[in-house]
Amino acid sequence: MKTLELKGNLREAVGKKTSKNLRREDQIPCVMYGNGKNFHFHTHEKSFKQLVFTPNAYLVNFDLDGNNHQAVLRAIQFHPVSDKIIHADFFEITDKEPLWIQMPVEVEGSAVGVLNGGRLVQKMRKVKVKGLLSVLPDDIKIDITNLDIGQSVKIADLKVEGLEFMEPANAVVVLVKTARAAALAAGEGEEGEEGAEGETPAEGGDASAEKAAE
Repeated sequence: MKTLELKGNLREAVGKKTSKNLRREDQIPCVMYGNGKNFHFHTHEKSFKQLVFTPNAYLVNFDLDGNNHQAVLRAIQFHPVSDKIIHADFFEITDKEPLWIQMPVEVEGSAVGVLNGGRLVQKMRKVKVKGLLSVLPDDIKIDITNLDIGQSVKIADLKVEGLEFMEPANAVVVLVKTARAAALAAGEGEEGEEGAEGETPAEGGDASAEKAAE
């Protein structure tokens, strides 16, 4: 699993006034919980650029006043107007306890369905998984090479040793849909063949209904 090295300073006081003063200095108030302890600290907002504005999932190695802690980001709050980060929650982890995390999904290969005129749609960019730190990969890789038009990969199809997928088993992760242009072209071709054979609807009203339904 990818890692980041960040530094922070423990907070001697907590509260709205203290947090407001920290933000004026471009410091983000944070809390780290887990293992029966809570740590209130702050770190510079620049520290979050690689952690937040990225599709990757990171294990954070924190240096808090000289003490080391391993944690993952659990929640983050943004200002409703400026969109600046105003608070973050981290969960401290150990090597012995499984943890859950949102893991990015990476598709590999060129789907046969796309080569045949279909359109690839990725429904889920991240999936929630649970496992020990030692088995967590950088991402969940999905080979879409054999995915044809109308086919999909669901959570139930994903198998990674040591990981438990915590999404609904029938949730679609990626699929190949029929491209609109290809579908229209196929429809026009079928209508042309019917016309060539001289087939006509038995009732004019039925023909209008069928056209409306299309």
